[in-house]
Amino acid sequence: MAEKVVVVGGGLAGSECALALAARGVPVRLVEMRPEKSSPAHHTGNLAELVCSNSMKSTREDSAAGLLKRELKMLGSVLLACAEQAAVPAGGALAVDRERFSQLVEERVAAADNIEVVRAEASEIPSGRVVIAAGPLCSPSLAEKIHELVGGEALSFFDAAAPIVDASTIDRSVLFCQSRYGEAGEGDYLNAPFTREEYDAFIDALVGAERVVLKDFERRELFQACQPAEEVARTGHDALRFGAMKPVGLTDPRSGKRPWAALQLRAENAERTAYNLVGFQTNLTFGEQRRVFRMVPGLENAEFFRYGVMHRNTFVDSPHVLDRTFKVPGTTVRLAGQITGTEGYVEAIASGLLAALNTYAEICGAPAVELPRTTAFGALVAYATDPATEGYQPMHVNFGLVPPLEDGRRRKKRERYAAYAARAQADLAAYLATRPDLRIG
Repeated sequence: MAEKVVVVGGGLAGSECALALAARGVPVRLVEMRPEKSSPAHHTGNLAELVCSNSMKSTREDSAAGLLKRELKMLGSVLLACAEQAAVPAGGALAVDRERFSQLVEERVAAADNIEVVRAEASEIPSGRVVIAAGPLCSPSLAEKIHELVGGEALSFFDAAAPIVDASTIDRSVLFCQSRYGEAGEGDYLNAPFTREEYDAFIDALVGAERVVLKDFERRELFQACQPAEEVARTGHDALRFGAMKPVGLTDPRSGKRPWAALQLRAENAERTAYNLVGFQTNLTFGEQRRVFRMVPGLENAEFFRYGVMHRNTFVDSPHVLDRTFKVPGTTVRLAGQITGTEGYVEAIASGLLAALNTYAEICGAPAVELPRTTAFGALVAYATDPATEGYQPMHVNFGLVPPLEDGRRRKKRERYAAYAARAQADLAAYLATRPDLRIG
């Protein structure tokens, strides 16, 4: 198959897309601007760099995030396999060693004879068949060209990342190891316990600290899943204590009691030499982060490998400018990844794989690939490409998007989610059985 496809962007969606096309015999030119030119959130020039958390969320198949991973396995995702190989302990979630994960993806790309990697900025949309997976932080010049191509309304929102601390500077006599509802001394998280007085002082400092982006945000400007902790705290003094800092299921071994609040830390790598502050994405200045987060019990002498950052992400109004395969109508250009508003690491991987399958089907003259609406990702794509969708905002997979079960039975939530997952897997297996042309499995 001689027709070459240009994939712009070497993040999660672009890397998955390139690998899936190459595995089907399609030559690919993968264009990535880093390290020649970076973005406000990236720290390396590596392919598939994770810029926010290192967590890819739940692995439970009766959760939407876990179901999506199962669907990606059925579709033969390469990056999901890399993520599982680079996994670090994270309870019921899939979290990865960032460097190891990127290294594995780089190795898979380098091993593909028909992928040419070009390290240069794509300031124009290439000619021919193209998949733009430049992410929500693509260069301003390319973003302008995309806007010109799709027309409609260009949208944006603010996103944030959490700080990462040096494990050797954590006071282990204060922090204790336990997953919520797990046995003390076991679990995949470190917990910093707060008394009521410590919590009150911490929240006051957090809310009053100097920010980088000096504005009072409206909630529509902030991506719901990555709101800065100080913005959450502004909604109410106890908002974090009932959210990211909830102490339920935890026991401080020093007192034998549940703390008033607890900040959890999750390992960044297999060696556990670095930990990120779970749920503490932030817009505070670096100096204020050092001051405020050293008020956390056990982090008084913490050194920071990386401070949290906040940046503006851009996405297109997909329901009104893209077709059901995320293609720009009347062109040979398809979009993939978070620039389409399908938000999340695993969602980006799925988007890249779906872009590859549809591009491959198009080259072969086969029907478009439209995943069953009952699947986790099929439901998200249907929502993101439905012209009836109004006020479009970035969205993770969730069971609120899938059609209701047809038998009309009343079920408890967990039972209902399990039924959604079973239906999705059966429907996806049936669909794939009708598409041997896609070379899946």
